[in-house]
Amino acid sequence: MADPKGFLTTPRETACSRPVAERLKDWNEVYVPGSLLPIISKQAGRCMDCGIPFCHNGCPLGNLIPEWNDFAYREDWSAASERLHATNNFPEFTGRLCPAPCESACVLGINQPAVTIKNVEVSIIDKAWDNGDVTPQAPERLSGKTAAVIGSGPAGLAAAQQLTRAGHTVVVYERADRVGGLLRYGIPEFKMEKVHINRRIEQMRAEGTKFRTGIEVGRDITATDLRKRFDAVVIAAGATVSRDLPVPGRELNGIHFAMEYLPLANKVQEGDFMAPPITAEGKHVVVIGGGDTGADCVGTAHRQGAASVTQLEIMPKPGEDRNANQPWPTFPMLYKVTSAHEEGGERVYSVSTTHFEGDEDGNVKALHLVEVEFVDGKLTQKPGTERVLPAQLVTLAMGFTGTDRSNGLVEQFGLELDARGNIARDASYATNVDGVFVAGDAGRGQSLIVWAIAEGRSAARGVDRFLTGASTLPYPVKPTDRALTV
Repeated sequence: MADPKGFLTTPRETACSRPVAERLKDWNEVYVPGSLLPIISKQAGRCMDCGIPFCHNGCPLGNLIPEWNDFAYREDWSAASERLHATNNFPEFTGRLCPAPCESACVLGINQPAVTIKNVEVSIIDKAWDNGDVTPQAPERLSGKTAAVIGSGPAGLAAAQQLTRAGHTVVVYERADRVGGLLRYGIPEFKMEKVHINRRIEQMRAEGTKFRTGIEVGRDITATDLRKRFDAVVIAAGATVSRDLPVPGRELNGIHFAMEYLPLANKVQEGDFMAPPITAEGKHVVVIGGGDTGADCVGTAHRQGAASVTQLEIMPKPGEDRNANQPWPTFPMLYKVTSAHEEGGERVYSVSTTHFEGDEDGNVKALHLVEVEFVDGKLTQKPGTERVLPAQLVTLAMGFTGTDRSNGLVEQFGLELDARGNIARDASYATNVDGVFVAGDAGRGQSLIVWAIAEGRSAARGVDRFLTGASTLPYPVKPTDRALTV
């Protein structure tokens, strides 16, 4: 145990954010660099090393949290990094982007503020990079087997790294011009600077993983060709089909999916554009969707100089405390203020968009909405609550409905789908097609980054067993039952 009295004597402290006025002038991460190191040892000491560590159950990766908390408390950063990497290929991603279901399951969180598990995690990995503890782990020998991975998001990267380290020759195909999937073009720079992706890709290249960008499987290369070239295929293409809003006026200019808007802002940071083709500068912006993607649109609009930003959510405002039907240690739906919300704008709950209004040139100029409430379990409009918001830019951030089928990938492979429209797979992540596996959102549906990495690791084990008849890769820590999705 780290500090036997730490949870009694040390209050919870979290990373310090830079002042709003300062961070709105740039695209750097919002937190003060190095602000965690002076406090993180004591924060790790708040861990109680529980007899039954429920944080393990809360984390889809099964991270060995009490163990690396103990090492962080003792400032043994190399040992902490080893324990962290034992279950997680990319803790610098999860430490910045994960909503931390582990903290919701923390035993201390029953009656006190939970341990800052996420902050400890990111401190360990950042220190590991600084100390040179993150090095390539090339296999001692090659198996002579080959595997293709379709998609370079967290699931694809995790599967590729595990398979490469098992000795297989792995090629990752990415349809975008750079590796990273939604990590690269969906996550704004202020939430995770892309240097974290770049150095992981360099590590993977040094281990032997090969990357092919600008190639879309189904269009640029057929499924048949891919199966001829490789002994196994992992589909980790994500759930990239955005949920639409089919209301009158949807065809007006200035209404875009979040995944049309956000990547362009990231491409500016990559140096591809001087200014984004779609910008919020000087405009009244309305973001439809109250989740993390919507918050990313809010923060991006602030940095582009929007005249105003309003975020709409059809569901009621969550409470600040757990509901009775979301008891500890489940992941509760709570009111959350992200860094983007700290920067301004208005959040409106229990409203539904009825239609958009355009100007004479076909551009959106206003959004009409109405308040809604649950009546007999159904969302119903409340008469007399209609109102109009000015809107010259509208982003739709209402989630995703499944894997992109427009490129023919699903049909060319002959893949079966489940009742939710995801690619069907068995317990070993194998599809109905021999030698073809699926991991992450493509098989699970829209979910968390920790689930993507966990599934990538688990799918790699299934592929390794298929290729060799056995597997030396770690056993999957978590079951695949979708009822556990948080």
